[in-house]
Amino acid sequence: MPSVFAQESRTREVPPGDDADILVLGRVSDDPKAHYDQLKPLLDYVIPRMASVGIRGGRILMAKDLQQMSSYLRRGRVDWINETAGNAAVLEHRGVARSFLITEREGATRYHSLFFVRRDSPVRTLHDLAGRSVAFQSPYSTSAYYLPAAKLLEDGESLELLLSPMDKPGADRVGYVFARTELNITTWVHKRLVDAGVLSNLDWINPARMPPAFARDFRIVGRSDDVPRALMLARRGLDPKVEARLREVLMAAAQDPDAGEALRRFMDTAHFVPIGDDDRRALDRLANGVQRVRTEVE
Repeated sequence: MPSVFAQESRTREVPPGDDADILVLGRVSDDPKAHYDQLKPLLDYVIPRMASVGIRGGRILMAKDLQQMSSYLRRGRVDWINETAGNAAVLEHRGVARSFLITEREGATRYHSLFFVRRDSPVRTLHDLAGRSVAFQSPYSTSAYYLPAAKLLEDGESLELLLSPMDKPGADRVGYVFARTELNITTWVHKRLVDAGVLSNLDWINPARMPPAFARDFRIVGRSDDVPRALMLARRGLDPKVEARLREVLMAAAQDPDAGEALRRFMDTAHFVPIGDDDRRALDRLANGVQRVRTEVE
């Protein structure tokens, strides 16, 4: 396999330095080997179907973080990527990419965040979280950080990063910690290490992330707006003919038996659907929310 962060698909051999006819699929990755194995079948499926717009080869390029990916997109080193709504909103706000399709995963094209507490908790609304603690997943999670943090800010709350689950926020602030995994979030709330937790509605019904024995002891006290589950984005400046053909190929893939394995390995994708006006508005609201989080919280 090629180098960790620049891995070329073997769809077709490409002369070094001749990139005009190459379509580059990008990914922000902390596990390049695993993500390469997810991306390569989709790239191998797409590239032969792009010949009518002059594409004859493909490449995968990994970035270590969103800042590096923004640079790749701005410089034309990456042409298209798949991202969560939160990261897509950041990239669109930076003007380096634009979403063009929604990715359906886990049977859903859209999802939202749920705030939950123990049934015996005095917390009844999100305003009751002032002076208490909430567990998010990670600083890169849409449903378990960006969306809920933006929702709290929108409701007039102030957020404070805690040193650990044992730390306490000021009486007028909502303290938050990162639990790293969804199971940790549910466990910390169940063991009363934190007062509240946040999961997506999809994780809420996933027994591997929300054990049924825990769920019986929880109740929901708030939720965010819906946002797209995941998105395909094209870099700003990509040839419109290439982007249009890419959209056609991806949208038709669900009806093509030859695409079945590629879609399954691509994070168990069912199909790709167009972005509607409501989705655009949701992404715009999310972009504003993410900007507030980065300005007022981080």
